[in-house]
Amino acid sequence: MHNRKISVVGLGYVGLPVAVAFGSSAPTIGFDINEVRLTELRNGHDRTNEVAAAELQRTDIVYTADTAVLAGADFHIVAVPTPVDDAHQPDLTPVVRASETVGKALKRGDIVVYESTVYPGVTEEICVPILERVSGLQCGRDFTVGYSPERINPGDKEHTFTKIKKVVSGQDAATLEVVAAVYASVVTAGVYKAASIKVAEAAKVIENTQRDLNIALMNELSLIFSRMHIDTNDVLEAAGTKWNFLKFKPGLVGGHCIGVDPYYLTHKAEKLGYHSQVILAGRRINDGMGAYIAQQTIKQMICAGHDVGKSTVTVFGLTFKENCPDLRNSKVIDVIRELQSFGVTVQVTDAEADSAEAEHEYGVSLTPVDALKPAHAAVVAVAHHAYLGWTPADYQRLLQDKPVLIDVKGICDQAQFRAAGISLWRL
Repeated sequence: MHNRKISVVGLGYVGLPVAVAFGSSAPTIGFDINEVRLTELRNGHDRTNEVAAAELQRTDIVYTADTAVLAGADFHIVAVPTPVDDAHQPDLTPVVRASETVGKALKRGDIVVYESTVYPGVTEEICVPILERVSGLQCGRDFTVGYSPERINPGDKEHTFTKIKKVVSGQDAATLEVVAAVYASVVTAGVYKAASIKVAEAAKVIENTQRDLNIALMNELSLIFSRMHIDTNDVLEAAGTKWNFLKFKPGLVGGHCIGVDPYYLTHKAEKLGYHSQVILAGRRINDGMGAYIAQQTIKQMICAGHDVGKSTVTVFGLTFKENCPDLRNSKVIDVIRELQSFGVTVQVTDAEADSAEAEHEYGVSLTPVDALKPAHAAVVAVAHHAYLGWTPADYQRLLQDKPVLIDVKGICDQAQFRAAGISLWRL
């Protein structure tokens, strides 16, 4: 058990589930700079769909944008996003600003734990100096820090915050014990005490780097098998019968983790004089898949006899993954932009995404399914539940003569669709 008062800074996909877990058993402070977000949460609505309204109502959380309120807590959890910029360089602005915010509320005896994904060294080398400068306190004497990497999987209702083993770390043994006790009070899966803060930071960043590389291998295999006229999904099904075959699939790699975290690690490596080869090679393959899918769409349309410059393509799904409204770093936009570069008219529909957010993030207008114009081709980019089980007839109602279907996620039965006269291509 512990006697700490918790604050969570950043109430997005990561921070809100953390705040809810603690707020379900004790008063908790939830801090965010987005007043619209705070108002929605006070009214019991989570736009990310990570937390149900009933669950929000059962929590004791004070939602605030007032830094002074943070002073009421003595255990601060920072869970803000850590994106990369257009040059794939880490953008630590949210972490820096969050550190400044916490620094204003910091007092003697407080502990600050970072959950944001960073490269090894950020907590102690970048965040601590900010906390000290703003607060006027000294780390190690007046306050201490820890790091506990987030493992939230947006849209996953099975592997939730309390059910995923929590890696924890602290700058000293006493801090580590407190951090472990705090998280163990709500995480039923238990905690793992990392050897150091840098070890915990590194563990997080390689979790997603490993997945990124495995998917990159599948994507490269897909590029190779396409030239051999072999269906990649058929190959993976056959290979998957071996007990130790890792069942990864090709696809678009976006989102705030897998498509971002490897760049944090390679950035730090380059600062130390090492230029990554394997990791960046995987990134190049994955970053190029959107354009590749669009180019394959154009080829299939030409083979079907369509005049590309006068054609319309419907893209199903804009979010970075299925059954989740998260649009951050979605690689579907690469498909859309490449199609548009060929003069194609693209209309986009999504069963989960917010239309205003899509317009704000990408300048893309979302069209409801029942308002779609007949298209020459369809690209099923995201396997939302709403699209599973669609029959050839469902697509034919939305397609013109000589229809082309691009099945990015491999959710359509090839034989069934081809028998219906639909030209089907899948990654």
